[in-house]
Amino acid sequence: METLIFALDIGTRSVVGIILKETDGQYQVEDIVIKEHEERAMLDGQIHDVLAVAEVIANIKKTLEERHGPLTRVCVAAAGRSLKTEKGKANISIKGKPLLTHEDVTYLELAAVQQAQMALAEKSANEKSHHYYCVGYSVTRYEIDGEEIGNLVDQQGEEASVEVIATFLPKLVIESLLAALQRAHLEMEALTLEPIAALNVLIPPTMRRLNVALVDIGAGTSDIAITDHGTVIAYGMVPIAGDEITEAISDAYLLDFPLAEQAKRDLHTQEIVTITDILGFETEVPRDQMIATISHAIDRLADTISKEILRLNNQQSPKAVMLVGGGSLTPELPKRLAQKLHLPENRVAIRGIDAIQKLHIDREEMKHRPELVTPIGIAIAAKQTPIQYVTVEVNKQSIRLFDMKQLTIGDALLAAGIQLHKLYGKPGLACVVTLNGHTITIPGTHGEPPLIMKNGELATFDTPITNGDHIVVEKGQDGKQATIQLCDLLESLPIKQVTINGQLYTIEPLVFRNGEHVSLDEVLYDRDDIVVRIPETIEQLLHATKNDHLLKQLEPFTITLNEKKVTFPEWCGTIYRNEIECQRYAPFEDGDNIIIHEQSQRTIAQIAEAKQLKLHYSIPIIFNGETLTLTKQVGTFYRNGKQLREDDPVQHGDELQFSEQKIEPFIFQDIFQYVEVNIPHGASTTFTLLKNGEPTTFYEPLAPGDQLEIIWHKKKQL
Repeated sequence: METLIFALDIGTRSVVGIILKETDGQYQVEDIVIKEHEERAMLDGQIHDVLAVAEVIANIKKTLEERHGPLTRVCVAAAGRSLKTEKGKANISIKGKPLLTHEDVTYLELAAVQQAQMALAEKSANEKSHHYYCVGYSVTRYEIDGEEIGNLVDQQGEEASVEVIATFLPKLVIESLLAALQRAHLEMEALTLEPIAALNVLIPPTMRRLNVALVDIGAGTSDIAITDHGTVIAYGMVPIAGDEITEAISDAYLLDFPLAEQAKRDLHTQEIVTITDILGFETEVPRDQMIATISHAIDRLADTISKEILRLNNQQSPKAVMLVGGGSLTPELPKRLAQKLHLPENRVAIRGIDAIQKLHIDREEMKHRPELVTPIGIAIAAKQTPIQYVTVEVNKQSIRLFDMKQLTIGDALLAAGIQLHKLYGKPGLACVVTLNGHTITIPGTHGEPPLIMKNGELATFDTPITNGDHIVVEKGQDGKQATIQLCDLLESLPIKQVTINGQLYTIEPLVFRNGEHVSLDEVLYDRDDIVVRIPETIEQLLHATKNDHLLKQLEPFTITLNEKKVTFPEWCGTIYRNEIECQRYAPFEDGDNIIIHEQSQRTIAQIAEAKQLKLHYSIPIIFNGETLTLTKQVGTFYRNGKQLREDDPVQHGDELQFSEQKIEPFIFQDIFQYVEVNIPHGASTTFTLLKNGEPTTFYEPLAPGDQLEIIWHKKKQL
């Protein structure tokens, strides 16, 4: 069965009309008509003068109708140069959330696309983000906590982010295209995008797993499409193309623009180019010489295209580059592109319609013309994969979508201008508390995802949609304010059991909230100050068990002597932990056996000895052949005004006074305090005192070792 296909390629400089005959999947070029615009009716792929463009379309239609009969329906394409490419980035907090799901990642990607959509709208005055169709996007980077990662699904962290490069088509482009066709009495049979048209005929789906760039170089712009992983990952456009080369020739040789355009075309086929400048002088210029003259313009074109290819392809060179469009015939352009992309020269090639599979053309001169690839591609692609409008209802608002890919609920929400970041419930307020001087933030519960329904059934962002679907989306529930009990904040507190001097104690931490002792089932509030006291040393342990009296035993023995503090470091108690002596600052563990030996009781005599204070003065003497020690007190201790004996006990912290007397020498009569003198039988009451054999008196001073005697006189006989 034979079918005639009428297609139009409405370009910046010219309009191409083509008649294609389809027979059992094979295509035959029946006719081609090309007409240039008489005025600037097109600018960057958008129709600025609908009437002028409609007139050119009507002329082509009339010419083809004279040869092939009435034409009422036409396949067209939205110009690739109308596409807008923008980067977008979105991030969400995932701290404390479960593992990221596919739904979470889809939401994040759509939020990044919407951010790019809004950024694009901000560049155009009086525009709104939903005045653009998103015709595709590709993820350039996933991140977890600032580190790049391959896939976000099942990841955890504090913040997830995604960066995309998204491509948009202004709705105005489609509306003006429809208006121009109606003026020419034509109905749109099918619609495609110019880059897709060229891709479909040159790079079929089976080849799209390869990373290939297709560049359609027209008169005013160069359109770029990138394939990888079985799909089109990015579209782009640079406002530089064949006219850049024409203008360079015009400037260099003083040529009118149409003549410069002809000279550019002659460069492709002739070794000598004949030109006539605006002064009427005719000149023959060798091809190599003209190429050298305009080399800077060729370099600029190659440099601009290569940079855009790298930007769209995540700063990596593709495996190959295909060039189509009239501007691709620019001399040395493939070679220079290959150099700038660091590719072998045979990886950058110009492709004509002879590369289109299942296409037959009788006119040999047409086969290698790259400018005809897109018009023929429009006819084939628009027939094979036509793009239609899909109308859906989003929250009772009618939305029309450009159906050029598998549309999802996410696409409908973008088109409806619904701000995705407002669909998720807000997280609950956090509770900030201080624990032992450290600030701790307890997050509220996370907001709930939105409720999405399609035709009354639960759906997700990536649920496919079809014409007539009814979509309802409701904002998710906000999260709840953080609430937490002390036991949850502190989790398991350590409990220890220790034995102190034979008694078992259980040690539990003490918890204080804002200075008051509380139980672990108390609920915390924002700004609460929590202090947890857990004994860590033996000293802290004795305080906690109310054994402070034992701590005093561990202090050095101290008294106040004559209003001055006197310390005896060697007189203090000792600590044994599991039979090993240790200090009060030593740690303790569960199950330890601690024994504290208290200070020994001290006496006045020990204090005097330690401070080298004399309590007595003594000397040895010999009396009547027996050795005696004479002693007199020369120092006295008092406590609270009461005189103390040498064996009186002294307590830690006592206040004592010490009084010292002047040492006076012993005299003879002092011995009678130590001995009892009896008058011998038969002796008179008279006697003689001897010291060291010499007569002396009772008041004679004594020295250590003196020999003393009392010699009794005998009674006289009557």
